[in-house]
Amino acid sequence: MSQRTTAARATKKTVRAPLPDGGQPAWEIAYLFPAQGTWTEDDYFALDRTCEGVPRNGLSNGRLEVLPMPTEPHEFIVIFLFEVLKAFATAHAPGTVFPAGIRVKIKSGKIRMPDVNYMKRENARRRRPDCWHGADLVMEVVSGDARDVKRDWEVKPRDYARAGIAQYWIVDPRKRVIRVLTLEGKAYKVHGDFGPGPVATSVLLTGFGVPVDTALAPPGSERPE
Repeated sequence: MSQRTTAARATKKTVRAPLPDGGQPAWEIAYLFPAQGTWTEDDYFALDRTCEGVPRNGLSNGRLEVLPMPTEPHEFIVIFLFEVLKAFATAHAPGTVFPAGIRVKIKSGKIRMPDVNYMKRENARRRRPDCWHGADLVMEVVSGDARDVKRDWEVKPRDYARAGIAQYWIVDPRKRVIRVLTLEGKAYKVHGDFGPGPVATSVLLTGFGVPVDTALAPPGSERPE
């Protein structure tokens, strides 16, 4: 029995819930893809080639994770963090900095898409065109979705530590805090919880800092009256 046949049968067991407008999903197309829990890396990367306009997604334990669409405030913060880190790296810490869109492989079968990624120049061999194998520093801007909050605060610290990522920044606009986690051995320890007023600092990149107030309300993000 083929994987697609197995996936189709597994999918048929799920509840066929109507869409918000009362319509039904195109189940015949859904049957062409693996059932949740059976996705492989090959299936995951093939999605780019077979489907245009696929939402941001990750891969974890055989499950395709469709990530929430970013809001304007979220993207303002991501762009600000990217630009600040990019400027610092250019001047003081040669390497590659990318905003969201670059996949980071945690281990076989687990892939994340951090909001900001940094890889030192000496580790450039770990970069691949379609996916980085780890990183040196990643940042996540927490969205309001409850599942996203849990992933960023509880799940991803374990994932990124397992991948050997030296530093993980959690930027949470609702809590108004930037938590900087630094890898010690195989687990993270909190370098600092930085609230409004202070500058969030890095252990990995000596001299790098982000003013929390500005990061949480970047220039241009003000709503018009």
